[in-house]
Amino acid sequence: MGNGRVVVAGAGIAGLAAALRLHRAGRDVLVVERAPGRRSSGYMVNLLGVGYDAAEELGLLPALAARDLGAFTSILVKADGREKFTVPAAVAQAAVGPRMLTVFRGDLESVLYEEVRSAVEIRFGTTVREFTQDADEVRISLSDGTSERADLLVGADGLHSGVRGLLFGTDSRVDLRHMVGAFPLDRVPADVPEGAGTTFIGVGRTAAVINLGPDRSSAFFTYRTGDPEAELALGPAAALSRAFGDLGGGVPDALRQLEAAPAGAYFDSVCQVVQEEWSRGRVVLLGDSAWCVTLFAGYGAALALAGADRLGSFLDQHADVPTALAGWEASLRPEVSKRQALARKGISQFAPSGKAEIWGREVMMRAIRLPGVSGLIRRSIERANR
Repeated sequence: MGNGRVVVAGAGIAGLAAALRLHRAGRDVLVVERAPGRRSSGYMVNLLGVGYDAAEELGLLPALAARDLGAFTSILVKADGREKFTVPAAVAQAAVGPRMLTVFRGDLESVLYEEVRSAVEIRFGTTVREFTQDADEVRISLSDGTSERADLLVGADGLHSGVRGLLFGTDSRVDLRHMVGAFPLDRVPADVPEGAGTTFIGVGRTAAVINLGPDRSSAFFTYRTGDPEAELALGPAAALSRAFGDLGGGVPDALRQLEAAPAGAYFDSVCQVVQEEWSRGRVVLLGDSAWCVTLFAGYGAALALAGADRLGSFLDQHADVPTALAGWEASLRPEVSKRQALARKGISQFAPSGKAEIWGREVMMRAIRLPGVSGLIRRSIERANR
């Protein structure tokens, strides 16, 4: 593709990683982002397997290591907040191994942003309004009234991607009938020991509150629903309070903090994007725009980084853009399909259908503390991420 012009729609993890990788290859990159300014969200993301490898390849590990949340003690609790049993941090760390980082999504975006902000133009409050393309270029009209000619348009604008709609004309989201809420906590959560996270697992729902000290604490909620649109209409504070207001422990304080500052919360229905094609001509989808695996997969950030890094590699190797995009998709699709299937299968871990599934989850968590079991789990994780 040479030193061509690239327009990237979306300044999240996938978009910023793509901008970084393509800029370092000598390309002229413009990033447009629909939000009026930078956003941050408080839920945790895990970088392991191809995600850790991509972070290493992109040179992000030193900055991310400084923000690594590390392993923490996991406490499974009853509905009233009383402890059932504990998995020590050292046991959890032994199970995942050394090549893994856990960071807040906002911190990962900040590291990427710092890497590109002085080298790449970023226009906030701007979206792709329409585009046309031929064999030689993409002609893009932006919402700020300007137009661009580019060799490549990357749609990295998330689950609700506007570029995907313009490119394919259909909504390829599959609603899994669950809600997820996650947000940072402005103050250390009450009734949760420092360096620990408490988790309640009930029929159709999970609530976790994590206390890693000031500016490092967060809450995560997920629950099954028959009407995601009605839950979204309620908003995060009202919906999560209705779904989890009967719980004790650290949950009431987390919900009070959410009610006081709902703007920083991530709250959405759980959807996957199942798309038969990720590109046409000189336009390609990347990250959640193309394949959203959902938070249930625990692998979205890893795939966003890996997808961006690998996209750059294929464009470096092939002068013809459609050929590069076809090879890139073929190399990545098996991993994406596997992660989407694991997410669908793993829904029961987050929203069990009954007491038997809850009991099974507890047995697995208790077993990790047995001698030798953490090593078996680590080897299983390593095999899954090869």
